[in-house]
Amino acid sequence: MIDNKLVVGITQGDGNGIGYEVIIKALADSRILDAFTPVVYGSSKLFGFYRKTLHTIEQIDTYVINDIKDVKPKKVNILNCLPENVYVEPGKAAPEAAQGAITALSAAVRDIKNGGIDVLVTAPFNKRSIGAEGFGFTGHSEYLQEAFGAPEFAMIMVSEALKVGVVTGHIPLAKVPESLSTEKILSKLRMMHHSLERDFGIDKPKIAVLGLNPHCGDGGLLGEEEQTIILPAVQQAVSEGILAFGPYSPDGFFGLGNYSKFDATLAMYHDQGLAPFKAIALENGVNFTAGLPIVRTSPDHGTAYEIAGRDEADPRSMMAAIFTAIDIFKSRKAYDRLQEGKMPEYQSEDNSGKGGRPQIV
Repeated sequence: MIDNKLVVGITQGDGNGIGYEVIIKALADSRILDAFTPVVYGSSKLFGFYRKTLHTIEQIDTYVINDIKDVKPKKVNILNCLPENVYVEPGKAAPEAAQGAITALSAAVRDIKNGGIDVLVTAPFNKRSIGAEGFGFTGHSEYLQEAFGAPEFAMIMVSEALKVGVVTGHIPLAKVPESLSTEKILSKLRMMHHSLERDFGIDKPKIAVLGLNPHCGDGGLLGEEEQTIILPAVQQAVSEGILAFGPYSPDGFFGLGNYSKFDATLAMYHDQGLAPFKAIALENGVNFTAGLPIVRTSPDHGTAYEIAGRDEADPRSMMAAIFTAIDIFKSRKAYDRLQEGKMPEYQSEDNSGKGGRPQIV
């Protein structure tokens, strides 16, 4: 934190995608520097290249650094962590661009671990390209889970209209049924419940749970997972004090707008949750990784090679990702302070709660 303003680390993502364009557009208004101090992890050369392609941006106040200790407030700091001869060819998946994305992410993770930045916002990279470069993870979330030793994580898509989590993430659709279990669903419900309270300040959040099969299995005719796996998870969550409801058939749930009656929705697989989410909230949608000890968000879009370098990318999702990260950071601090100030719980002498002299536990 500098001058009581959060330092927001933003990774460039794939340098041949729209990452730099949405970053530059999101940070172009100088008034935004009154709210936080941005640090863009990547290359000043790439930043300058894409800056010249944006005819709608008149001026942006940048400052190039090589170490996070040199960050300046009231500036768009560009932390050079890529080679001087960095490769750029907008719209093309390339090994050099993938390696640049990995390098920028690694540098930002190093700095957030050391307290140099407060929150992390990641521009998109191409999963196939980074995989070919030996990244070893299917996405940012999996990498960050290992980097911070998190037992598990939950991907939650966030917008003002709705929040959607998924039980299974980046796996083939054919493997979804075998990957589901009551305990796995229950674990995601617990994590979502805690995140909604701590990260978003929602008291007693209500979570809707979707079914897996068409018409929620239609009484077993179209599948039994709703009765044998999903419903038991919902029931166990309720017994633990979590306000979980369902399972609901996704078509009617989203088609009739029932999602608006809940604080969040848990989908069984990636596209079941993300397809309606992006249809409803694409321009302002944010991908948030719950379960990490740090705050990480990203825009809800990909590299969009087809429009890279054309001054056509919409920065609203990147802007939403930045401010959502800031809001979550502040919400966590407030929640944790509140928890520290809580009165101790009391139980009876035999810890049964049935009488006797109260004890602090």
